[in-house]
Amino acid sequence: MNFCISRFTLIPLLILLLGACASAPTPQTATLEPIVNQSEDAGSEARFSQNLNQLLNHVAQAQEIPLPILEASFLDAKTIPSIRKLVLPPSGTFKKNWVAYRKRFIEPIRLKAGKAFWHENQAYLSQVEQESGVPAEIIVAIIGIETIYGRQTGSFRVKDVLSTLAFNYPDTPNKSAREQLFKDQLQELILLCWSEAGGTLPAKNSIQGLNTSRLNSCLNQNSSYAGAIGLPQFMPSSIRSFAIDGDGDGKVDLKLSQKDAIASVGNFMKKHGWLVGMPIYFPIKANAIPAAKALADGEPQLKYTVGELINQGILKPEQGNLQTGGVDPQSKAFIVDLPYPDKDGVDQVHYVVGLNNFLAIVQYNRSYFYAQSVAEFAEALGYKNQSAAPRLTAVKTSVKEIVPSEAVKSKSKKASTKKKLNLP
Repeated sequence: MNFCISRFTLIPLLILLLGACASAPTPQTATLEPIVNQSEDAGSEARFSQNLNQLLNHVAQAQEIPLPILEASFLDAKTIPSIRKLVLPPSGTFKKNWVAYRKRFIEPIRLKAGKAFWHENQAYLSQVEQESGVPAEIIVAIIGIETIYGRQTGSFRVKDVLSTLAFNYPDTPNKSAREQLFKDQLQELILLCWSEAGGTLPAKNSIQGLNTSRLNSCLNQNSSYAGAIGLPQFMPSSIRSFAIDGDGDGKVDLKLSQKDAIASVGNFMKKHGWLVGMPIYFPIKANAIPAAKALADGEPQLKYTVGELINQGILKPEQGNLQTGGVDPQSKAFIVDLPYPDKDGVDQVHYVVGLNNFLAIVQYNRSYFYAQSVAEFAEALGYKNQSAAPRLTAVKTSVKEIVPSEAVKSKSKKASTKKKLNLP
């Protein structure tokens, strides 16, 4: 899920900070992947422990949680040096490659798994689509790209991941901001796990009802190298804010419950501005590359109207018409640039026009590559990337609305006469 780390600063093939890269059985039959724990030298570990203890003290005081319980749960926490390498920005010679990225995620094995997942959960996906307005194909595409439906949920212990990135982030220009971000996520993890273990917030030094075994199980669960959890790869803050109990068992389990994952993705997209019945993106006209290039600034912000892009020759007139599958010409959009080197190593760019729903997907993972992959994965599953306005209008319009009954006509005529005579 969803952790807004910009693709503009990280290597596109490492964009999926919410995903992992292994293969395992489906969630219902899978055993947890082996936990990876590594440590550094004694001096680094000492500094790490000191900083971690300070955060635990802060959380304990702020939430009135008994500090000894938190200290015991983090007694074996370690830094993971390999994670520090995974979050490093790309080298100066690296070329972003949309073609390679797309090929990695929109491929036969993943699509076949997506169709199977959809078939298995068809009824519930339809229910969530009705409730959230988010098409089933989009939900299936996101979970497929994130973890291949639970096969790639990560092999690092989540408390180690977040502690490492909170207190031992690599030396990069944005180190301070990144460390603060992961400190916040580590605090969210503690509060999430405390709640899942039956604790109350604030705890007020009471541990009545607390299951310490469940607390530790939650803190020690496996995650991606960025601390994302479960089938949809939600960060702890997103689990607390957007995760939903879809299967009705009284708890949220994004690791093993497909219904919980489906409902949570639908809720996340709904809460982040998904517009029902609207397309995600438009392809540009064949001769519009120069015009698109002039407007592409890499900023995921809706800044042009579709009408303006039509006038500039970037979009076709029908893309500004709801009756032809387009959108209202006053709808906002922006230019999406997807760079790649061609077979000769020459830099090329594929351009599309991103609409509001493209930006909603970007909120799940701040990557143009990611959002476009979700859109095209969904299309491969049958998603119609066009306005559903004409169809919805037809469904809502009944025969009575088209041809009023005599009673309705008579009532309408009397009301009209009263209005003309100013009668009550």
